[in-house]
Amino acid sequence: MIPTKKYLIIAAIILLLLISKKVSAEKLIAKFEGLRLKSYQDSGGIWTIGYGSIKNPYTGVRVKEGDQISKATALDWLQKEIAQRQVGIDKLIKVPITSNQKSALTSLVYNIGLGAFQRSTLLRLLNSKAPIQQVADQFLRWNKVNGQEVKGLTNRRILERELFLS
Repeated sequence: MIPTKKYLIIAAIILLLLISKKVSAEKLIAKFEGLRLKSYQDSGGIWTIGYGSIKNPYTGVRVKEGDQISKATALDWLQKEIAQRQVGIDKLIKVPITSNQKSALTSLVYNIGLGAFQRSTLLRLLNSKAPIQQVADQFLRWNKVNGQEVKGLTNRRILERELFLS
């Protein structure tokens, strides 16, 4: 499989960020999700807007066809959703992790949801202090939508895994 130009660019950006040793979850997620100010259906058919938001993080109202938001609102929602997920992640993780590991996990959880993460083998292995490589390999299992591999998710998981290991 040859990565698309978009993912090669994202990989280059992440590698540059890795050189600085700390990667922000916000920048990582924004790069992976992209910005769309008009609602659209994602690969799973879910109405989405902004940086991958499926609902207004303040009201809980789900995104629907025809919705539009500003760039400022999209960024605000992204920051709010990241903060919400990080609170959830902090409650679930029982072992010390690095800032890059937290960023990688935040990106994963932003995409798959806190409930799926809570039930994941990745979390179970992490909390049981399994070898870090074994934990990191679990990222690669989260690359499907409706049972079908999605190339963009595979590329995202590879990069999240590398960040987790850095």
